[in-house]
Amino acid sequence: MKKPKIPFLFGKLGVSYTISAVIMTVTAITLTLVASSYAYQILEQQRGATEFDVAMKSILAFDDALENVAWKPQASRSARFTVDYGQLELIPNDALRGMHLIVNVTGYPNASYSLSRDFFTGYIRYGTKTKYANFGEGYQSYFLGNNRTISNGAGSYGRASIEQGSGWVYMTLTYGVRVMKASTINVTDGDYQVRVNYVDIWIIKIDIAKWSTYIGDFDLKAKCLNVTTIPDCGPEGNGYNLDGDKQCNITVQLGEDKSYTPIQLDGDKVVFNFVIATVQVGV
Repeated sequence: MKKPKIPFLFGKLGVSYTISAVIMTVTAITLTLVASSYAYQILEQQRGATEFDVAMKSILAFDDALENVAWKPQASRSARFTVDYGQLELIPNDALRGMHLIVNVTGYPNASYSLSRDFFTGYIRYGTKTKYANFGEGYQSYFLGNNRTISNGAGSYGRASIEQGSGWVYMTLTYGVRVMKASTINVTDGDYQVRVNYVDIWIIKIDIAKWSTYIGDFDLKAKCLNVTTIPDCGPEGNGYNLDGDKQCNITVQLGEDKSYTPIQLDGDKVVFNFVIATVQVGV
């Protein structure tokens, strides 16, 4: 004997199978979208991290370009930047945003070159969000130079640091001062021969007209506008008389950072030469 068919029950089973298939399809699509979104985020983070490393290399290349032209009036060079996940800032040499630069010579208070309160030096900064590069809040390190504002001998003028704040990490390029004893020369002063020390103080001033930010592909250019030498020969014009210690201490303050270096002297007098290169930076 055949079992009676119940059309209502068979219809319910068909609908149940259809609903299950739809649910499985929707779930699969949702999981695929979530996985794709996660993979995209990971890819974006990797691209942002790669850009940070490339930006660091571009900053080093730009420093090399700038130092190459700094002492050659009207010479210019550039470095290529590609910025999509962060931004490059040019900070102008004004009282609002620029860095104050002061050079003082202890024991010889008139022998100083001070950028006045309304005249500052500019600097370059790259910034990106911490989701692309994260070192920990409060982190600071240098990948060019160090925290000293004075270099001796053949050291780089440039100081490039990494600093992380809340939500952002920055790479900042600034320029310190180079100090060296250039020579000691016998000079005739009336009926006498005096030994005069010459101390050179080399300063790079960064000239940036206005605050600006850049993204995309561009060339950052450095151009030497001029080089000026300002000799400081003391009140009598033939050098400062040496003190008993036969040395001078030179202090350089750049923004919040301050360093000093002693210069050993010999003979009778000392002359300070401030050699100042004004370098224009722009895109």
